[in-house]
Amino acid sequence: MAHISFSDIEDAFLFVGSASYCEHSAFLNIETGQIFYRSEMGDLDEVDEDNMDWDNTIEIPHKNNLGLGKSLVFDFMEKNLSDDYNLVRDMFRRRGAYSNFKDFLSSKGMLEAWYQFENEREQEALRLWCEENELSLLD
Repeated sequence: MAHISFSDIEDAFLFVGSASYCEHSAFLNIETGQIFYRSEMGDLDEVDEDNMDWDNTIEIPHKNNLGLGKSLVFDFMEKNLSDDYNLVRDMFRRRGAYSNFKDFLSSKGMLEAWYQFENEREQEALRLWCEENELSLLD
């Protein structure tokens, strides 16, 4: 098994999470450490279905697979702005929820705190995923 750079896995994770669920994907060959990217939205497709070593390949998860969707927002609200929890919960019942949420946080001076919280939780969850998949990380 190859030693794999956590930053490479994190980059692939961010790529997968930068689009709606299943629109972007990334696959890690655990023997070589190489990551292959695919996008349903454009011309990016590095996956050769016929020659891919699927026995030694795992798919990089989407943030929703790691419990980092709306539940992360509600965890943040509970810890930081509990008085506004119901207001934000109501935001997430309508379209444009994340944009409205970020506007709300900006008005409260909490947008940077959100980004820091989100980043820390994503890194924790991704490192746990690496551990569960017995990946040997370089950094």
